[in-house]
This record gives sequence, structure tokens and C-alpha cells, in this order.
Amino acid sequence: MLTGAPLLPTSVHAAAPQVRTQAPGVHRLLLGDFEVTALSDGTVPQTVSEVATNTTPRQVKELLSRDHLEDPVEVSINAFLINTGTALVLVETGVGSFFGPGVGGQLQQNLQAAGYRPEQIDVVLLTHIHSDHSGGLMARTGRAFPNAILRVHAREAGFWLGRDDRTRGSVDPKYFEEARAMVGPYQEAGKLKVFGDGDTLVPGIRAMPTPGHTPGHSAYVVESRGERLVLGGDLMHFGSVQLREPSVTVAYDVDERAAAAQRARTFTEAAKRGDLIGFAHMPFPGLGRLSAEGKGYRWIPLNYSSGQRWEAAKARTE
Repeated sequence: MLTGAPLLPTSVHAAAPQVRTQAPGVHRLLLGDFEVTALSDGTVPQTVSEVATNTTPRQVKELLSRDHLEDPVEVSINAFLINTGTALVLVETGVGSFFGPGVGGQLQQNLQAAGYRPEQIDVVLLTHIHSDHSGGLMARTGRAFPNAILRVHAREAGFWLGRDDRTRGSVDPKYFEEARAMVGPYQEAGKLKVFGDGDTLVPGIRAMPTPGHTPGHSAYVVESRGERLVLGGDLMHFGSVQLREPSVTVAYDVDERAAAAQRARTFTEAAKRGDLIGFAHMPFPGLGRLSAEGKGYRWIPLNYSSGQRWEAAKARTE
């Protein structure tokens, strides 16, 4: 048994500097024959007690504290890339540079970290045209995805890009200006194509109408070989609050009552079916399942896979 002073190396190196940055925000999974890659556009700070509606600041504080959070909360901005084998489909584009330096703006670098280039994107799907979903459509040099067809619901395009002010109520005019700045160049280039309720957009991906947060808000149902993923956009903004209290709405909702009803319907169905679900603002990668718990729901994050089983499956088929 050794005693006395601890043994030390003969020379002591200076401590390595702290890195203080995250690794690339990329998370990959297989869904049947499809490869789905969650991409982080970064985060945006939100003071939930000021944004949440149909609740009180006290209730919000209590709900956040259950998850060891306090205002303001750093909220993820997620996008999802689907490689069907015949098409490369990007769902959401993040905020781009709309919110200024240090907020979002990481989608392009994470897309390239995932092994893809923006010019390879065939189709861009937006759940809706709010700037934290459409802001990444444009780059300084023009359209960020020059070869892509942009798809949005017809009601969404009509509301944000139309000229009829009678349907707009008290919505801040800046949202319409931002929509035209982001989507307009695709429209002018003949790259904007609208769709209707339930339309199939590419084989294996169809639109599911979920109007409320915006008039044309749409979720996307992705299916391959019996596996199913629902990409829910802004059906939920703040998981720590809205999972436990699904009736809580947000100031960004164009129609709060309809938004709450769509959330209740979609959550009930997803929990019953056991669907994998992806949200734009759940902590990255934003993928998991819902389980009914009391009057609310429990979030079950997707279990991490290193990808080794994918390689084994690939080897068996070659």
C-alpha cells in the first residue's frame, strides 16, 4: 500500500482552454426506407410568462420550475431533412438572420455538416410562414435553396401574401412584410406551389391541416414501411408548459381557440397511435413521443442510436 503525497507527472501542461460552443446540431434516424435528419438552426430566448396566454405568470413560473427552468427560456429552432431516396425534402428553414447575430442562423452550416448542400434540396415544406420558419429561405446572394420548389398551404399563402386586409384583424403588419421578403422571391421565380388539405406532396409525405396558429398551418405526416413521423411545426411552443396544460396558447396564435383545439386533437391521436412526432421548438432534436398523463401529456424523447444497427442492416442487404 502506498502512502504519502500523490504521484504527479514530472511536467504539468497548461490547462486546455474551454471550447464553449456546441458540436454541429445534426441528429439522424431511419424511418422505414427514409433517412430523416434533424437540423438545429440554434436557439432563441423567450420570456414565456410574457408570451403565453390563457394562463398566468405565476402558473407559467411554477410549470417551468418543474423542469428546472426559469424565464427567459432558450427555445430551440429545429428543421427536418427527409431523404426519401428519390427526393430531398427540407421541412422548415429556421430564422436565418432575421433575429440578428447570435440568434438562430445555424441551419446552413448544420445542413453541410450533415453531408448535404443547399442546391441539392428538391422541395422545401413550411408548416407556416412565420419568420422563425421561413427566415432561412433567403441568403445574402438570393434564394438559399435555388433549385427547390417551395410548398405552403393555399390558405397560408393567401393570408400572408394576399392584399385583402379585411381578414387580417390585429396581426402585426411586420409579419406580412417578412412573409413577402422571404417567400416573394420564390413566387417571382415560379418556385412557389401551394397545396390543399391532405395533399400528398412527395410519395410518403402528405399534408395534415392544423389551422389555428396561422390560417394555413399544416403538419406533415411522413410514412415509410409502416413507420410514421408527424412533423407538427408550432402545434406546441413551450413543452414544459403546454404538455402539462395543453389549453395554454401563445400571443403568436392568429386564432388561439383553434390552435388549442388542433393541439388537443393532434396530441390525443399521436398518444393513442404511439406516433413519433417532431416539433420546431422542443429541445433539439425535437423528436419524441407523447404519453397521456392526467389532463396533459408526458414527453418521451427519442432514444439515441449511434447508427451501428443501420450499417448492420445495410450489410445484410448488400
